[in-house]
Amino acid sequence: MTATRRHTLHAGFGLVVGSAIPPAFGETPMYGLIGRMKAVPGKRAELAVILLEGTGDMPGCLSYIIAEDAEDADALWITEVWDKADSHRASLSLPAVQAAIARGRPLIAGFDNRHETRPLGGTGLARD
Repeated sequence: MTATRRHTLHAGFGLVVGSAIPPAFGETPMYGLIGRMKAVPGKRAELAVILLEGTGDMPGCLSYIIAEDAEDADALWITEVWDKADSHRASLSLPAVQAAIARGRPLIAGFDNRHETRPLGGTGLARD
């Protein structure tokens, strides 16, 4: 059988839809957080370094991204994906995370967005 453009499109669509199917019944869904943190004026870069240094080894963390806000010179976006919510909670008691919190706290002016999510999958989020 010769593959047609229509067959190719259907196969590609199936891959995309298949990768976005939620976890099977009984499987723990991934846990995500997306938040915007405001640094004390002029301290965004210093705060970003602290956040990046304190997050190297966090069991259950599938993705931890620190990004500069393109429109606000004092804001950072933090996007996290965890294998489950319990892993996120447990990470808050890790010594490296506690040290980063202590070092970063004086540089944080506040938080103005926080959203919990249930990631379905995507590039870089392969689950074992």
